[in-house]
Amino acid sequence: MAKEDRGFASMDRAKQREIASKGGKAAHQKGTAHEWTSEEAREAGRKGGMASHRRRSQLTGSEMSDSSDNAQNTASSSENMSRDDSSDEQIR
Repeated sequence: MAKEDRGFASMDRAKQREIASKGGKAAHQKGTAHEWTSEEAREAGRKGGMASHRRRSQLTGSEMSDSSDNAQNTASSSENMSRDDSSDEQIR
């Protein structure tokens, strides 16, 4: 038997699913299965979303952060210009 033909990962997906299902059912019958509370599920979802966004920004490189920084800088500079204009009017 070759090394590649051994173990859980080498089984076809249907066989893996069948074995995993039996394990889950046995754990529930025994009373040792983990059951998520709504708070635990919320926290897990939040962490997953953060990891996904972090991965996506790493894949796109600095392009995403540069464009968002430019948008923020543009908004700040236009806001400062409007403030400067209004202060000039008050001085006159």
